[in-house]
Amino acid sequence: MATMTGRDFPERVYALCQPGGAPASLFAPGQVVTARTVERFYASEEDVARTAAALTEAGFEVLHTSRLLVNVAGPPELFEEVFGRRLHTEEREVVKPGSVRGTGTFIDSEGGAVPGLLETAGSALADVVAAVAIEEPYYPASVLPGPVPSADPPAADYWHLTLPDQLATALRADGPHRDGVTGAGVRVAMVDTGFQSHPFFTSRGYRVEPTVLGPGTADPEVDENGHGTGEAANVFAAAPDVTLLPVKAATASGALVNVTAAFTAAVALRPDVVTNSWGSDQPGLPLSAANQALAAAVAAAVADGVVVVFSAGNGSWGFPGQHPDVISAGGVYQGPGGELRASDYSSGFVSRVYPGRRVPDVSGLVGLLPAAMYLMLPVPPGCAIDRDLAGGTHPEGDETGPDDGWAAFSGTSAAAPQLAGVCALLAQAAPGTAPDRVREVLAATARDVTAGTNHPEFGEPAGPGPDLATGPGLVDAAAALAALGEGSGTGGTAVALVMLRSPSGEEPASFRAATSSEWVPAAGTVREVAAALRRVGFTVGPASGPTLSIAAPPAVFARVFATEPVRADDGGWTSGRGDSLPLDTLPEQLREVVRAVVLERPAELHTGP
Repeated sequence: MATMTGRDFPERVYALCQPGGAPASLFAPGQVVTARTVERFYASEEDVARTAAALTEAGFEVLHTSRLLVNVAGPPELFEEVFGRRLHTEEREVVKPGSVRGTGTFIDSEGGAVPGLLETAGSALADVVAAVAIEEPYYPASVLPGPVPSADPPAADYWHLTLPDQLATALRADGPHRDGVTGAGVRVAMVDTGFQSHPFFTSRGYRVEPTVLGPGTADPEVDENGHGTGEAANVFAAAPDVTLLPVKAATASGALVNVTAAFTAAVALRPDVVTNSWGSDQPGLPLSAANQALAAAVAAAVADGVVVVFSAGNGSWGFPGQHPDVISAGGVYQGPGGELRASDYSSGFVSRVYPGRRVPDVSGLVGLLPAAMYLMLPVPPGCAIDRDLAGGTHPEGDETGPDDGWAAFSGTSAAAPQLAGVCALLAQAAPGTAPDRVREVLAATARDVTAGTNHPEFGEPAGPGPDLATGPGLVDAAAALAALGEGSGTGGTAVALVMLRSPSGEEPASFRAATSSEWVPAAGTVREVAAALRRVGFTVGPASGPTLSIAAPPAVFARVFATEPVRADDGGWTSGRGDSLPLDTLPEQLREVVRAVVLERPAELHTGP
């Protein structure tokens, strides 16, 4: 239900502009954007530059650009003047931290095909800006919103889990840690309220890069809310040797702002995994323009081989937690005796936006209603979460001090970084594993949960096998790593040479002839093939004439070519069908341009001339 409230605007409005010249409209009603379809919305570099220049000249501040969108900010009056559309504010129902239903202020314009869409037809920028999506509020998916804190959690006389040890054991990640699988060399980006140094992290030597400010945020060394700092501990409990890349997407009040641009900034850091403990309530169609833009950004990241994890929600129809390309994190509660049950704080549902999409994909550890005070997490002393949860008697309060730098909270906000940490373990063990394969392995090896129901908003019961209460159950790091290893044959990284067809389609008489300019495919074709191979899990080397080198664990080759490479006697790779791999299982668009894929005996990537 939406109520028009007039024109009570913030001083600064954030928006996402689709460049003119893009092949297809991103915001057409009913448009579904996934990793398989997102390329059709990419604009050329020239079109993006032209759009950014025109918006700058019109008076907007250009904050970030990508192949999909140009992120801008400006006063509301400027949007009205430039695009000739009158704006207004609306109060709409939202689910806020703590699973509390309330209202949030949204900005919209009259006549848009979908909520939050600012049409550009008839404006002076119509040729360079196809459409404008006005950003909207998003909320952390966890809890109700001094002195130097201790590196270790305070004692509390109620059942809860402490980090890192108890949580690592519950995720069954402690065994892999002893075997040397700790996430070393893996980069995990976290889009949240920021990160602030705390003795919990420094005393354990955790690797945290300087916080990157999302467009429109400030103070990179401060996390005023505390949510991002606390959730970071979940990542390190699962994967203690990852490198964390915090991206701040919150104002000083703790409100998330300009999240699509922040997410895109995180992807630009070239992480292996991006974890997101936030979202909005999206019970059905239509998607707003802002959510469609966010969906496209998520799809583009996954298409480029990045594993993206989102919380499923705490009583909300979590978005983008229901996007078909993400790993959607649900919740399981582990009691003092080790017994497992569905968390009644967590969402689980069949999406009404993406038909057939079941949420969650797999679950992490989450507390119970009323406030899920379950994981004792480090936070900046005196931050909003530290103050708001302090004192009282559990479960109404966490029984800690208001400025001690510790707070008990969880929600699917905690489950998402837990899953991200387990994904980092898989990334260390099998670099280049495709995002869909990672999700498949996590689901196939989860611990089945047969007791309890999820949030009362849905009331889905847990039972034997996959269900809507917990998905397939609680993530099991050790089992996932074992399954991934079993699917990798003899282990290691296989390498192959991809030879592309000539523009004419004719076959060269020799390899030397094939490398001459007349046989080299167009640069756009080479880029498209490289992007398609990356999407299914390959590392792709630079092009050399009509050839590309690809590398991946044998399991990736087996999934794509239906033939698994094995070690050759000379230390290189071959297969049961010889060195040349069959092409009949490749997608049709690849079969049309790929002439041959040959396993290489020297196990190294070409570096090009």
